[in-house]
Order: sequence, then structure tokens, then C-alpha cells
Amino acid sequence: MVDPIRFGTSGWRGTLADEITGPRVRALAAAVAEWLIASGSGHRVWVAHDTRWLGPTLAATAAGVLSARGLAVSRVRSPVATPVVTHALGRGRADAALLFTASHNPPGDHGVKVIGAGGASVSPTEGRRLERGVARVLRGGTIAPALPPRRWIDPRPTYLRSLRAQLDGDALRAGRVAVVYDAMYGAGAGLCDTALRDAGVRVAAFRTASDPRFGGSAPDPTPAHLGALVRRVRDGGGHWLGLANDGDADRLAVVDRDGTVLSESEALALLVDHLARTGRARGGLAISLATGTLVERVAREHGIAVERHPIGFKYLSAALRRGRVSVAGEESGGFALGAHGIDKDGILAACLVAELAARDPRPLRNRLRAFERRYGVRACGRTALICDDTRRIRMESLRRSPPDRVDGRRVRAVDLRDGIRLELADGFVMARSSGTEPRIRIYAEAPGRTALRRRLEAGHRLLDDGSRAARGRRGGVG
Repeated sequence: MVDPIRFGTSGWRGTLADEITGPRVRALAAAVAEWLIASGSGHRVWVAHDTRWLGPTLAATAAGVLSARGLAVSRVRSPVATPVVTHALGRGRADAALLFTASHNPPGDHGVKVIGAGGASVSPTEGRRLERGVARVLRGGTIAPALPPRRWIDPRPTYLRSLRAQLDGDALRAGRVAVVYDAMYGAGAGLCDTALRDAGVRVAAFRTASDPRFGGSAPDPTPAHLGALVRRVRDGGGHWLGLANDGDADRLAVVDRDGTVLSESEALALLVDHLARTGRARGGLAISLATGTLVERVAREHGIAVERHPIGFKYLSAALRRGRVSVAGEESGGFALGAHGIDKDGILAACLVAELAARDPRPLRNRLRAFERRYGVRACGRTALICDDTRRIRMESLRRSPPDRVDGRRVRAVDLRDGIRLELADGFVMARSSGTEPRIRIYAEAPGRTALRRRLEAGHRLLDDGSRAARGRRGGVG
């Protein structure tokens, strides 16, 4: 029996040479061709890759299959950041794109994002259709002999021009901001630092070499992987701001001038506040179920309506596409400004954080402390557990019979749209199966770091202590 492919939160990912193989990539390309031809979505397809192992080979394999089916295939000069491709498709330059990347996953993984004509990952319905198409090919369907594509393109100059149009160039030039930029050996190197320099920012960039090993760790801009950036910011004596992108540069992490790594929800709250004050967040805000409530409180103080969606930026992109919101953000560092594009863009987010710092030279923590005085202290975090059969069964049990209390707090509301989210008076606990890795992710918000650690542990116990989880309906968990 042939193992199927599965589209997760952001495309198809897996271990290179195990799940991600040449024959399976050929099957996916054939399914994409069938989907485009049958749906009449168009015939212009781009193929690109980031800095991972075998990116050029996998991209060439897919491009050959698509060309053989009669599609107009263009190869993007790569490595290239995901936001460059999504922005171009959002401007109508192609009808679909295959981008070979595993984003922030470890070096041994690979994957592909299928981008639709609007400039965002394909919808869940389209993803399931592609899964069925791949399954048919793998069961014995035919794939036409490959043909080499004839056209190479470079969309980066157009992207950079559009990016500059979204920024307050006068404020950036006058602010004399200094940034340490960590490319994490990913596709943001030479692009994000260029965008910042072009805007008048002083930039010290490192880990900019194209390294498929990513220096020996995952290109994931979380505190565990940002030690080098924190040290460089601290060495600057309080004069430098730290910014980092993940492997395909669609996510951002922020390090304040004292070396403090901001949580993703804190960084998003600062961006929403900045855009509201400068008149660029006139519509609503779309956030994920796991995003902290600080963002929500900041937006509503500015009169901005907030809507929550399941995890996966494609849901936020859909809200942007429909015009219901003008800004979107999530708990893992994704951010989009509808005026520029509907998919997450870590390069744009980096430039806007620099703009924010240019307009107010104080440390970012000063602004966050002001938020805390107005809204109370809110600490957000996440962790993960291996998703084995026992935990999968307990997750389903929790969804069927949610607890009344968690971490000594009464559950005020339950949301089952994506895993299980338990709302409490002073935060929340959420558990869901990862869409990109064999993990169950635990998300939480609490009034302080100590309380957050306790709440995350309570989330673990929901899945690992079956007897206590079962008693949750009768008197408490955690």
C-alpha cells in the first residue's frame, strides 16, 4: 500500500528521501497540473525553492512534469523567500506556484507549499483535492515525460519596490535605527537586510550564508535558537534591535535592546498598535485561536474589530482576501498587511518593527509595560508533545468531554474548531495536533511567566494523566 501525502497547516512536509522523494514530487506536480487544467484556474505556474538540500533538484523535477502537461512554467531564480512568491501571485503574475521549503522545520525535512492565484496557500478543500490526485497517480496513474522549462524570472526587485511603498521612509531615515539581523542561513538573507538598508536602517547581518544544514539546528526563530542574536544585541550596549526570520522568511522574531526575546503575541500587539496609530489598520484584525488576548485588547481599544480563526495562516489569508480585515497575525510569528499581500511576510514585519523603533527610540519593553498597566500582565507560550496513539485517544476524549476546570480555574468557554481551546478568566489553554509535524502542541496564556509555566504543565496533564483528565468534568485538572 502506498502511503498518501497529507497537506498540513502550511503545505506538505516530511523527511527528505523518506516521505519527500522524487517520485512523490512528480506525482504532486501531476496532480497540480490536473487541478489547474480541470478547474480552469489558469496555466501559468512558477516553481521555486529555498536553501534546503536538493531544492534545485526537486524544483527541476516538478517543473519538468508541469511543462510536459502543457502548462507555462517559469523557474524563479532561487533560493527565494516565500513572501516574494506569494506577493507576486497576489499581483496576478502567475496562477499557481510550487515552492519547495519546509519553513522552520529541521534540516533533514523538506516540503512544498502550493500557492494559489490570490497569493496564499491553497484552501483546505483544494488541498484535499490535490491529496486525492496524488493518490491516483501513486496507484498507477501516468506521468508524461518531463520537459525543461524555458523561462527564468526574478521577482525580487518588484517585491522590494512594493515593500518600500508600505513604509514611512522619512521616519526610518530620520530615526537612525540600528538592527542586528539574523537570517538563520535561510532565504531571507540578502533580501530582508537589503530592504532594511534601502529604508535607511543601519544593519549588521549574520548567518547569511546559504547553508542547507542551517548551522546544525532548525531555522526556527524561537528563544531556543536565538542565543547568538541575543548575545550580539547585548554586546551592542542597548543601541541595537534584533530581528530574525525563519528558513523561508515568512515569520519574524524580535529581540529588544536589552536582549529580551519578545513573545510573538507581544510583537504582534506592538505592530497592531503602530499600524492603528499611523492609520494603516483601518479594517478589522484576524488572529488565530492560539494568539494571546493582549493583541485583541490593543486592537479593540483602537476600535478595530477582531475575529479568531483556526491555526494555519490560510484561514487568516481568506479573511484578508474577502476584505473583512486589513491586518492578520498569529501565535507563531506570522503577520500580513492586506495592502501589501494576504500571506504572512516576515520581511515586511521586520521593516515595520524597525519603523516603529524609528518613530519612538525607547526600548520596546517600555511600550509593553504601558500595555500591562492598561490591560494587565499576559504571558503566552507553547510547547509540544510527541503524538502517540495514547495521546491521540485522550485528545478525542477531551473534545467529547471538556473539563470544567483547568489549572484551578473555571473554564468559561470551549472552542472545538481546531483541537480544543479552553478559555479561562485570566487566559486560556489550547491543545491541537500539529499540521506539520507528529506533535500535539500545547498553547497557553496566563498572568505572568510563573503562572504560564504552571498552565502549560496543566495542559500536559490533560493529555498525559488520563485519570485526572477524566475527572476534569467532576472537579478539576491541573
